[in-house]
Parts: sequence; structure tokens; C-alpha cells
Amino acid sequence: MLRLTGAAALFVVLGAWVILQTPSTAVAWVVGFLLLTIYLFVFEVLPVDVAAIAIMVLLGLSALFYPYMGLSAALVPDGALFDGFKSNAVMSIIAVMIIGAGLDMTGVMGVVAKFIMRLGGSSESRIISVISSSVGVISSFMQNVGAAALFLPVIGRISSRSGIAMSRLLMPMGFCAILGGTMTLVGSSPLILLNDLIDSANMNLPADQQIARFGLFSVTPIGLTMIFVGVLYFIVLGRWVLPKSKALKTDASMSLSYYKKTYGLNFTIVEVQVPNASELVGKTLGDFETRFNVRAVAMLSQGVSKHGAGYLPLSETVEGLDILALVGDVDSIDAFIEKYDLIQAKKINRLSEIINPSQSGLSEAVVHPSSPLVGSSARDIRLRSEHGMSVLAVIRGEEVVSIGQDVRSMPFVAGDTLVFYSNWKDLNDFEDQRDMVVVTSNYPREKNRPNKVGIALFSLVVALSLVLFTSLPLSVSLLVGALGMVLGGVLNMEEAYAAVSWKTVFLLASLIPLGMAVELSGTAKWIADLTLTALDGWPAWQIQLAVAILATLFTLVMSNVGATVLLVPLAINIAIGIDANPALFALTVALATSNSFLIPTHQVNALIMGPGGYAVKDFIKAGGIMTVLFLLVLMLMLTWFY
Repeated sequence: MLRLTGAAALFVVLGAWVILQTPSTAVAWVVGFLLLTIYLFVFEVLPVDVAAIAIMVLLGLSALFYPYMGLSAALVPDGALFDGFKSNAVMSIIAVMIIGAGLDMTGVMGVVAKFIMRLGGSSESRIISVISSSVGVISSFMQNVGAAALFLPVIGRISSRSGIAMSRLLMPMGFCAILGGTMTLVGSSPLILLNDLIDSANMNLPADQQIARFGLFSVTPIGLTMIFVGVLYFIVLGRWVLPKSKALKTDASMSLSYYKKTYGLNFTIVEVQVPNASELVGKTLGDFETRFNVRAVAMLSQGVSKHGAGYLPLSETVEGLDILALVGDVDSIDAFIEKYDLIQAKKINRLSEIINPSQSGLSEAVVHPSSPLVGSSARDIRLRSEHGMSVLAVIRGEEVVSIGQDVRSMPFVAGDTLVFYSNWKDLNDFEDQRDMVVVTSNYPREKNRPNKVGIALFSLVVALSLVLFTSLPLSVSLLVGALGMVLGGVLNMEEAYAAVSWKTVFLLASLIPLGMAVELSGTAKWIADLTLTALDGWPAWQIQLAVAILATLFTLVMSNVGATVLLVPLAINIAIGIDANPALFALTVALATSNSFLIPTHQVNALIMGPGGYAVKDFIKAGGIMTVLFLLVLMLMLTWFY
């Protein structure tokens, strides 16, 4: 509280001093709102979406109180306060989230996740390299927020399968999606606008000062270098700048501790390799599972995965160099590993695709009095081979019967609680049969519709084709794809609504009126003029750097399109005035408006903030260094190529 009070006092003093320098009352009020926004974001007095909504509401109230504020009109024009909710950017985000959910529903994103896992393994740095570079290249041909949104479900799956926290993967992906927008002239809105702004400037320039238009790939060397530096930054410094939050988990993934606390079952899951010389070679699973308090739930034999997370047949024979996933009592597994000289991995690695919280885990079910299973055993009804449910323990009153006591042969009685290991799909199918009451309710229920994959891919291709080859607004093009997902039965409307991160939508839509006020009140022009006046007489490269910094700061508090439209003509005039290259200065602005890493006001940062569990301070910590690196690379590459 003392820190917040001190910071608030400092902002009030700073605000009072800045406001005294402003040229008009409108600019003074907008500067006050800017400082309030920065304070709320940096110190997280309110959740960022709530803070953004609060600023929008305050701007809206100026329509009622403007005569008492010394203004001649409201800070935001009548009817424009909610323009953010119908903006191209916000509607594009909604559409691309629905498209991403549709692709995930059909299993497409699962295939992509498997491919990335094969390339990246379980190494954080390799996964970051593969994901971030892929997203960076993709975002060079589509809006960066679209590329980032499409990879959100992929990263969720990779996180749960690899055990790497989403917070360690999402920010590198998001930053590289932004950097990828600098690779081509269609990669970001500022670069798309650049040639139009140059044409407008040429109308007022003499023939000998005409500026040449840029080609589609004119900025590609710069963009590629940006992505390379971004990936390298997170590989080298990621361990220090990325938050160390927990990996994505479901409640079911924490079931080991639950069963220990509730029933005293000290279970663990390990991955082991069978050496060629082990006495286990040649034995079947049935040979040792009835003698030891362990259960084999997955196997990798000669590179072929034999699994089912519970339904490996007891007749399966163990061969040399096989990889086994074992579940059972800790002491029993230790004794089993020691007896057969098995090599235990530090964590589930080779079988992480199967043995992970998003795919399988422990569950419990109760035999109800009217169940047809009363009097039958797990062996009788072939619970493991036909249903994929591997019984680990039976709890009957105060008695706990575990694996080593041949629980498969125990006849069930009403009231028995069974502890299973299975994959979630099999558990869901078993629950639907209603032969037992499945107590575990918090496991992932994936409603995959692989039969709709053709429709999903067709919708995506149509949307991307409209983005790349037509002049339709981005939002309309993407909404065509989203509508295709719904009409084609890939998603129903409830699932489409659930796919949208409304926190992201409200954050972005609520900040757009602030950017509008910054531009319409003359605040942006005042800041630009003030900065450039202070740099009068400086060398050309220093003024160019100042223009880049100014564009960076503007894009943090207003749309990058607005910052580009405002600063490109200004930068061209400055360049001509100091006898520098106006094309270089214009390009500097168009590229620097992608330098949006400090706070979550950029669409991509807002998109990943919720799923990654990020706070504003996380963006400041990682984004501060990235901002400096961006400016450094930008200046060096522009000097080298132009």
C-alpha cells in the first residue's frame, strides 16, 4: 500500500508539471488520462481489462462534464466511444479465435503440436526456437495477431505434454509474431499503409525529391534479422526474463497427491528403459504385474508406441531397450527397478505424448447398488482390455486393496470405490455407460470432430486467401472463415462464444477511444513537435533514432496505424529539412511502430496475457530488453541496407 501511495504521489507531481506545459486544456486532460492509464497498468491497481474499461468510461463521462472541465466538446466524439468494439482489429481477433478453436476441435492443432514436439523434443529452448520462428514467418503474410491466435491451442497442448509452463512459451511466440510483421510489406498495418502515405507525400514534393515506393520484400532482411534476434534473446536470457509460473495443469494432473492424502496411496508414475541384459527381457506384463505393486500403462518398443494408458494387454512381451511407463506404489517401483536393473528417466520424456495430464491420469468411481457389475471382477468384465480402465486399487470401507494384491480378481460389491488409470477419452466413454458413478469430474473432455477436418481446413484456406488476394477488410475475411466453422458444424455457437477471450476483447476495445483522444486533441502532434524541436541541430542518425523512439512510445498508447499516419509525414519533412533520406525516415516509423513489447496494449500481447498468466511487470521485464534490442537492430539494419 505504501508503494502504491508513493507511486501515485509521484505520478500526481509529474502530471501536474507536464500539464502546466501543455498548449491547451484538451491536451492537459488527455495527458492526465495517459498518466492514469500508465499508473493503473504498471502497478496493477485493477486488472488490466477493468482498468481499460474504467478509462473508457471516464472518457465517455467527458461528454457530460466537458463544460465544467474547460472544454468546448467531449474528448471523444459523440457515438465514437464504443468504436473499439466494432473495430477491424477487435473483430479480427474474435474471428481468428473461433477459427483456431475449430482447427483444434478437429485435431489439426494436435497434429501440429506433435510435429513441433518431434522437432523440439522436451527442450524448452528448442521448442521456443521451432514455435517462435514458425509463427514469425507465418505472421509475415498474415496479421500477427492471427498467427499468434492460431498457435494458442498448439502451445496449450505442448505445455501440458512437455511440462513446460505456458508462460515460458507464449511470450516468445507472441513477441516473434510481432517481429514477423516486419518481414514483408503486408506483415503489419503500418507497412501496408506505408506506400499510400508515401504517395500522399509525393503529391506535395518536387520531382527531384520524389520518394520511391517499397516492394513487397524490401524489408525482408530486416524482418528475418529481427526474428533471429528475438529467438536468440529468449534462448539466451529466457531463464531470467520469463516468469517461472507453473505449467498448465488440470485438477486431474494433481491427482497423485490427492490419492495419497485421501487414501494413503503413495502412487507415482515413472519412465524406465529395459537394458538388453535385464532379466525382465522376455517376460510378459502379466508375469510381473501380479507380483509387484506396479502397472505398465504405456510402452515404446523398437520405436513403435504401444499404449492406451491402461489397456496394454497382459500378454505383451518386454524386449531389450523397450521404454515403459510404470504407475504404482513408490517403494514397489523402486524395488522393481532395482531388481531388474532398469534405467529410470529423470522425467516422463519419450512417452510424454501419452503420459501427461491432458491425455491421461488417475480417476475414481463408485459401484452403485443397482450396477450390473456387482459380483463381477475387473478380470471378469475385461475392464482393462475392453474399456481401457486399469484398476489400481479398491477401497472398501476402511480397507484399501492395491495393485500387488490382485485387485483385478476382487468381485465388486456395492459401495466399492475403484481407483483407475486411463486416458480421458476412455474414462468419458466408461462414464457414459453409467455402470459406475465416476466421481472424478474435472478431467479434460475433448470433443474432437476429426470428421470435420476437411471443412475446417477449407474455411481456413478461404479466409487466408481473402486476406492475401483481395482488398476486403481483414475482419471480414477472417469472419468468413469463422462462419464456415459454425455453418460447417465444426463448432456450434456456444463453443464459438466460449472460444473467444472476452478479457482480450474488452482490453483492446476499451483502449481504442484513448488513442482516438490522443490523436484528435492534438496531444500526439504536441509531443512529436516538442521532441523534434529539442533535437534541432543533432546529427541525422540521432534524429532518426529519436523518430524511432517516438514511434515506439506512440504505439504504446495509441494504435500503430494512428501513430504511423501521424508520424510518417512528419518524419519525411524532417528528413528533407536536414537533407537526409526521406524514404529511410518513413520506413523507420513504419517499422518502429511494431516495437510494442513494454505493456500489453498491442493486440498480440493482450491476446497472450490471460492464457500465459502474465502481469504487466512481466512485459516490462522481458519487453524492456526486447525494445532496446529492436531499436538497435533496426538502426543497424537500416544503416546497412539503406
